[in-house]
Formats: sequence, C-alpha cells, structure tokens
Amino acid sequence: MDNKNIPTLYDWAGGKEKLEQLTKLFYERVAKDELIGPVFAGMSPEHAKHVAHFIAEVFGGPKLYTDGDAGSHAKMIAKHVGKMLDEEKRKRWLVLLLDTADDIGIPDDPEFRSALLGYLEWGSRLAVINSNADENPVKEDEPMPKWGWGETGGPYIP
Repeated sequence: MDNKNIPTLYDWAGGKEKLEQLTKLFYERVAKDELIGPVFAGMSPEHAKHVAHFIAEVFGGPKLYTDGDAGSHAKMIAKHVGKMLDEEKRKRWLVLLLDTADDIGIPDDPEFRSALLGYLEWGSRLAVINSNADENPVKEDEPMPKWGWGETGGPYIP
C-alpha cells in the first residue's frame, strides 16, 4: 500500500474538534477525581485545549501546539517536572483517558487503539520519570515527538 494513502492518526481520530472534545471532557473528569485531581488543581483554563493541540501535532496533524499555542516539547515536559507522579496516578490517568475516548466515540478499531495506547503508555511513563526529575531533561530545540501507525519503529521522526 502506498503510504500517501494512509491517514494520519490525527485524521483517523477525528481531527482537532474530536481531540479537543476528548481532552475537555477528560480534564473535567480529572478535576473530580480524588487521586489525580489535586495534581491538576490550578491548571490553566486553556490546559485541555493545549493538550489536544499537542496530541494533534504528535499524531501528524497541523502544528497547533508549536505554532498556535507557542509551545514546544520542552515546554510540555517542563509542566511535569516536580509533580512527583507515581504508578498509581499514571494508571488512573490512563484509565480515565481511555474511558473518555470510549465515551465520545474515538475510533475503537484495533489498529488505531494499539497506536493510541502505545503513545499513551510511552508518554505517561515518561511523564512519571520527568515529574520526579529536578530539571527538564528536554532541550528547547529538540523536536516534537511524532507518533504513527508503528511503521517507523519509534516515536521520533526527526
């Protein structure tokens, strides 16, 4: 199959609107959660949209985060430094996000969900590591991660 005809994860997920719907509802649920709600207390009202834009870009969509939100991979990682996340919080975050994806009708075909879960596992495990760091391990000039259908053999495509 010609790779030009394979949709991006961004397109398959439903694009910007669907990702914004996902993160909006997800962070509403997070705010009510006894375990991880306190971690996100005081987050910016724009946080959910910024996360949607970050995921959009990582999944092959437009540069909504780096161009529109003036973000970068380093800036996203910096938000986790010092949060002292642990495995219990990571698992709760993951379950809430996957439940929200189910509830809003994010595609549930095995290929997409495998890619989505792979990204969420990778990202949430890095978030735990980075949240226990003293300083940001990502330099400002490092590229945004890129995630696809698994054909690249890894998350980064410089």
